[in-house]
Parts: sequence; structure tokens; C-alpha cells
Amino acid sequence: MNLDELKFDNGLITAIAQDHKTKEVLMVAFMDREALRKTIETGRGYYFSRSRKKLWKKGESSGHEQIVHDILIDCDADAVLLKVEQIGGACHTGYRSCFYRTIEGEVIGEKLFEPDDVYKR
Repeated sequence: MNLDELKFDNGLITAIAQDHKTKEVLMVAFMDREALRKTIETGRGYYFSRSRKKLWKKGESSGHEQIVHDILIDCDADAVLLKVEQIGGACHTGYRSCFYRTIEGEVIGEKLFEPDDVYKR
């Protein structure tokens, strides 16, 4: 599929990262054209940070990168699903998945690291 056929809303498209073996949803982020292009070219997860307004490679500071096995496009061409092998935790709070708690606040996910030990500021 040509990237021009995708629907980027204000220059961004929703990107879902899913474990390629277990099917666990690891995170939701956004990609601009450059992030998607770099992901396709390198086989590693790249995203666009809305807060920092810049491209970032998953794992660039933590080492917890994503190896991309497949990229799927949804029926409306306005979201992408990345099937990935996650090295370390996907969530910046230290959990394997960003979806580590229930709506009631119960923590059900696996914590893999302490953010202060990984993200030296």
C-alpha cells in the first residue's frame, strides 16, 4: 500500500503495537509519515511524540525496542497495527504493556523495570 493512501489526521495515524505471539496489546501511539516510513525501512518501531513534537525510536533511551514482524492497515486506512517482538517493557512506567490496570485501578500487569533506573534524567 502506498503511504499516500493512508488517512493521516493532522499528519498523524493511530498505531497499535501488539505482541506478535501472544496477541497482547502493548501500547497505542501515533505515527507521522516519517515514523511509518522508518519503521518499514528498519523493521524497528518508530513513533511521533505529540508532547515533544518529534520522531522517536521505541527503546532509544530504555533499550526496550520493538522488532516489527508485520504491519496491518485497518479497513478505513486510518490506523495501523504493528505486530512486534517487544524487548523489555513497552510502557514507560515499567510494565510490559501500557494496559496494565483495570478501569477500577487494579494493577493486573507485569512490572519489568523501575523507570528511575532506566530513564536517567
